Amino acid sequence: MTQHKRKIHYAWWVLLGVALIVGLAKGGIMTAGGLFLTPVTQDLGIGMGSLSLYFSISSIVTMLFLPIAGKLMSKYNIRLVLIIGIILQAGSFAMFGLMNSVWGWYLFCIPMSIGSVFVAQMAGPVLINNWFKKHNGLAMGIMVASGGLFGAILQPMAGNLIASHGWRYTYIFLGVLVMAIVIPTVLLTIRMAPQQKGLQPLGIEEVRDNDKKDVRQVEAKGVKSSVALKSSAFYSLLIFFFFVTSIGSFGQFVAPFAMNIGYNISFAGSAMGGWQIGTLVGALTFGILSDKIGAKSTAIFAMIVGLVPVIMLITVANKPAMFNIAIAIFGFIVASMGTLGPLLTTALFGNKEYSQIYSTAVIGLAIAGMVALPAYGYIAQITGSYTSILYAVGLMMIINVIAVLFAFKGKKKLEAAGLWD
Repeated sequence: MTQHKRKIHYAWWVLLGVALIVGLAKGGIMTAGGLFLTPVTQDLGIGMGSLSLYFSISSIVTMLFLPIAGKLMSKYNIRLVLIIGIILQAGSFAMFGLMNSVWGWYLFCIPMSIGSVFVAQMAGPVLINNWFKKHNGLAMGIMVASGGLFGAILQPMAGNLIASHGWRYTYIFLGVLVMAIVIPTVLLTIRMAPQQKGLQPLGIEEVRDNDKKDVRQVEAKGVKSSVALKSSAFYSLLIFFFFVTSIGSFGQFVAPFAMNIGYNISFAGSAMGGWQIGTLVGALTFGILSDKIGAKSTAIFAMIVGLVPVIMLITVANKPAMFNIAIAIFGFIVASMGTLGPLLTTALFGNKEYSQIYSTAVIGLAIAGMVALPAYGYIAQITGSYTSILYAVGLMMIINVIAVLFAFKGKKKLEAAGLWD
């Protein structure tokens, strides 16, 4: 017998590894930070705004390190890079459990953010693009959904652990658990390229067969970046990016909000599990929906539906079942962030100079991460309530509907001027 034909291509094992790595790094570390805000601030006497400022520092570090990370991943062994990355991310997260001053969060969020760039942001897209020439979209969807799946498991568990063993133990437990699972997963499943296993990427034969047929179909069309970046469509897109990220940033304050209105940390952890389930479903839904009705209609739909959980949290948050339903819907809507940004950029400006346009537009994402999180924290600290934040989130959703309409009106102007070709 030979091994010429295998029932399961090794690309699927790489995807399994990627799903575990990204899922644990996101669901167990990145999105769990909000659960600790109230217990830490109460125990150490730190203001909510002061503590949440570490999220802003993380956003700045991430933005600065992203270009460097790509070069390092292409230069050094991928497994070594990911192991160092998870030690930096999960190890720094565990170190929070030993801190007694807010400066500890400010300090350790720097290596944590550097590690997360490799593990949670860069590894998945790079490896999937290397291994999958067919089913690439499916693989990306599975990877994104894995964060919601693991978050739905780990965040309720974290809430219960904080309630029973305290926030210090839970920080350390989660950090060590993630490292203990991710490091063996990296060693056992991850290879940078199929050639390292004596293979070709999944579906490469079909791509080669269709190359000649597809060349004309994939010819780049759209707007030049020099034109796009000066257009009203681009500024409208930038506004959308800023506000959709600000809306999603509320996820870090779901647990403090729940505890502010009388729920305990275990309930808050369960609610965040519902958020993650909503994110999982949304990650698999919005790509399909965009294919069916287009990016414009999908974006408007997402923002209008997003008003439902905002209204519920303002009016009936004191009812546990309604609170959980609202948070799950909120998580579903926030999942649109991962798909709508790239899809709206393509719909508005085409793919002629997509990377230049998109890389500039995501400045809106980075600025929102720096501004919204500490702003929410300080508003809660000053007012003692999250109601005004919810009103602001609802207003941002309405503004985003208007921004999308203006963006596509701007696209028509570009087409009428003969700048879209």
